[in-house]
Amino acid sequence: MPTSRRVVIALGGNAMTGPDGSATPAAQQRALAVAATHVAAVVATGADVVLTHGNGPQVGNLLVKNELAAHEVPPVPLDWCVAQTQATIGFTLADELDAALAARGLPQRTAGLVTRTLVDPDDPHFAEPSKPVGRHLPRERAELFIAHGQTWEDRGERGWRRVVASPVPRSVVDVPAIAALAAAGFVVVCAGGGGVPVVPDGPGGALRGVEAVIDKDLTAALLARELGADTLVIATDVPHVMVGFGTPAARPLGRVTTAELRAHAAAGEFARGSMGPKVEAALGFVEGGGGRAVITSLQHIADAVTEDDAGTVLTAN
Repeated sequence: MPTSRRVVIALGGNAMTGPDGSATPAAQQRALAVAATHVAAVVATGADVVLTHGNGPQVGNLLVKNELAAHEVPPVPLDWCVAQTQATIGFTLADELDAALAARGLPQRTAGLVTRTLVDPDDPHFAEPSKPVGRHLPRERAELFIAHGQTWEDRGERGWRRVVASPVPRSVVDVPAIAALAAAGFVVVCAGGGGVPVVPDGPGGALRGVEAVIDKDLTAALLARELGADTLVIATDVPHVMVGFGTPAARPLGRVTTAELRAHAAAGEFARGSMGPKVEAALGFVEGGGGRAVITSLQHIADAVTEDDAGTVLTAN
C-alpha cells in the first residue's frame, strides 16, 4: 500500500503516563520518550505527521492543585487547565520527538501549538453537564467550589465529584496555522485534550474560552478532515478493537467497513468511556470523507501507515 501523504495520530492516555498509571513529571517524560520513538518511525515512512494527544491525568493534577489552594487563590478555570497542559505536553513531546527524529537521521523537527476548538454555546451538554473530572471530595469541600460557580454531584459513598460539559467539536480554530507548519516540514503537536474549548463572543470573530472538556478522539477526527489527511491513526493500549470483549466469543476486528462497525456499536459492543469514543471518531472521519482510519496500539502505528492489515482498519466499503 502506498504511504499516506498526511497522517493525523491521536495518542492515548497510555502514552502520557507510566506503565502503572503514574503521572509524575519523570514518569510522563519517560512515557513521552517511548511514544516519540514510535512517532518518529511514522515520519520515517515519508508521511507528513500531525500529532494530537490526551491530557486527562495532567488536567486532573491541576484540578487537585486548585482544590488544595482554593483557600488562598481563586481556582484556575478549566479552559486554562487545558491550555496549560497542552503547552506542557507539547514542549515535552517536541524535545523528545526532535531527539528521536535526529537519532534516525531525519531532517524534520517538531512544533507545538496551543490550539482552540470551536464549540456551539447552545450545545445541550452545557445545559446538563455530565462529564466527571477530578477526584471525589466530601460535601463540605465541594461546596467551596460550588460557590465559585462549578457543578458538583453527589456520588454516594465515594463523595461528591465535579461534572462539566463535553460539547461536540465544530471546528479547529487554528487549522490554518497547523497546516502552514505542516507544509513547512514540521511535525506539529496540536489540539491536545481535544483543544481549548471556545465559543463566539460578539462581532468580528471574537472568541472566549468556556468551562468544558472536548473528547480528544472526536477532535482528532475533525482535525484530520479539516487538514485533508489521508489516514487517521488512533493509538491506544490494544492492537485491535474487540467484539465480545470479556466473553469466550471475544475476537479482534481487522479490516472492517463503516456499516459493519456501526452495527457492532449499535449492539453495545464498545464501552462508552473507553473504546466507544475511539470507534465514533474513526467512523466520523471515514463517513465524513476521510480515506481510512486505524485503531491500534502505540507499538504498531508505523505499521498502520504502511500496511493494510495492521490494527482495526476502517474503510468506507
